[in-house]
Amino acid sequence: MTPDLETWTPRQLLTTGPLTGRFVSVAPTDPERDAAALFAATSAGDPRLWDYLPYGPFSDEATFAAWLRTHVDDSSLLPRTIVDNETGLPVGNASFMGIDQDNGEIEIGHIFFSPTLQRTRAATEAIYLMIRHAFDDLGYRRLVWKCDANNARSMRAAERFGYQHEGIWRQHRIVKGRNRDTAWFSIIDGEWPKVKAAFEEWLDDANIDGDGRQVRSLGEVREGSAKEWK
Repeated sequence: MTPDLETWTPRQLLTTGPLTGRFVSVAPTDPERDAAALFAATSAGDPRLWDYLPYGPFSDEATFAAWLRTHVDDSSLLPRTIVDNETGLPVGNASFMGIDQDNGEIEIGHIFFSPTLQRTRAATEAIYLMIRHAFDDLGYRRLVWKCDANNARSMRAAERFGYQHEGIWRQHRIVKGRNRDTAWFSIIDGEWPKVKAAFEEWLDDANIDGDGRQVRSLGEVREGSAKEWK
């Protein structure tokens, strides 16, 4: 539900403790703890992983570790490491960013998930945990997702997670010597209850068949939830 703006107060910054789910935990990135495992997890198996990010790929662990330190030290970012609960190993990273406490806006970006994390329940749970923290724990009004308009995978992911496409900023950036038109997506607080319900239903074991596959896609679950909310 949209908060009463007459009594609105600036939102808090993120908590420093981990966000713990069934499959993964999302914790503040510690370069000394995370760099080696993150490099190992993300350095092979997906040649497209770094295509639309302003950094990477990295030639060796030392180069990656040095970059990760600057990434964590960037005051505009709050990087979070995705940790596999079963193995205890880092398998991906994503950042809270674009934080506007006064107006209640926050973004999830700088996402790089290892091949073992991509397209899994754990990956969806990681994003869900971050979104839930922004809306439920901290009371932000608007959650943003931005990506290169040529990045079909990121565009599909945003729509799958329940973000609404807002438009394209043409010639927004120059990234790795290429023009970037930026696609903007958002979820606002009034939409979050339906989006949240769909995430939770999709992640539930009742949505898994005997072969371990999802019975309904997240989009199908959300469409069903939307009908129930009308």
